[in-house]
Amino acid sequence: MDQKYAVVTGADRGLGLELALGLVRSGFTVFAGQYLLDWHELEEAEKAYPGQLLPLLLDVGSSTGVKRAAETVRETTDRIDLLLNNAAVVDPANAGKTIESPLDFGSMLQTYNVTALGALRTAHAFMPLLLNGSGKLIVNISSEAGSLSQSWRSSGYAYCMGKAALNMHSTITYNKIRDLGGHVLNLHPGWVQGRLGGKLNAEADLTPEFSASQLLPIILRYRTYQTNKPAYLNWLGQDLSY
Repeated sequence: MDQKYAVVTGADRGLGLELALGLVRSGFTVFAGQYLLDWHELEEAEKAYPGQLLPLLLDVGSSTGVKRAAETVRETTDRIDLLLNNAAVVDPANAGKTIESPLDFGSMLQTYNVTALGALRTAHAFMPLLLNGSGKLIVNISSEAGSLSQSWRSSGYAYCMGKAALNMHSTITYNKIRDLGGHVLNLHPGWVQGRLGGKLNAEADLTPEFSASQLLPIILRYRTYQTNKPAYLNWLGQDLSY
């Protein structure tokens, strides 16, 4: 049986690393996107899975960096079966700020650049490899924060708008690759303990390990969710509304 390959962005730690490890345990060779070189969780995990978990320098906020990462993967394989876009950041400079507050638009642009355009950059750069694979699957880690119909917040512009844009990227991309055998999943991982804002959010409901354990079975049965638009599901496999 042919080896399966996956690329996971934002796999330095937290949910991204747990998803990468879950895919390794499911038989994939995983190129784990690494941005934070001063964090060593990925380095330690690599020791447990030599040749299966492969750190990959990948800054989704940089078009040059993403292209370079795709070239690095191409040195090992001419195909990937799964691209999992997990990398994202929040906007601490505007935390809690509403339309009546002073707003830092530069900080918003950085959040949007990584959270929304980062996934599009990566999908664009890796598309030739993805269409060569048997899976042809893009998984975008989205959020209920990107749902227009369920929006309830009065702040959090950059992150919410970034996730809404990610959902639209998923739809536009799927409209093209569906007829080429491609698939797209949008997944809301729940409120996960992580460091999107720079420090650990220990108040969140779910650990990265638990969220990843719920998401992986959904990812592995992705063909179940094939319709005329990308599935938009939470970690329990329940439908969300765009």
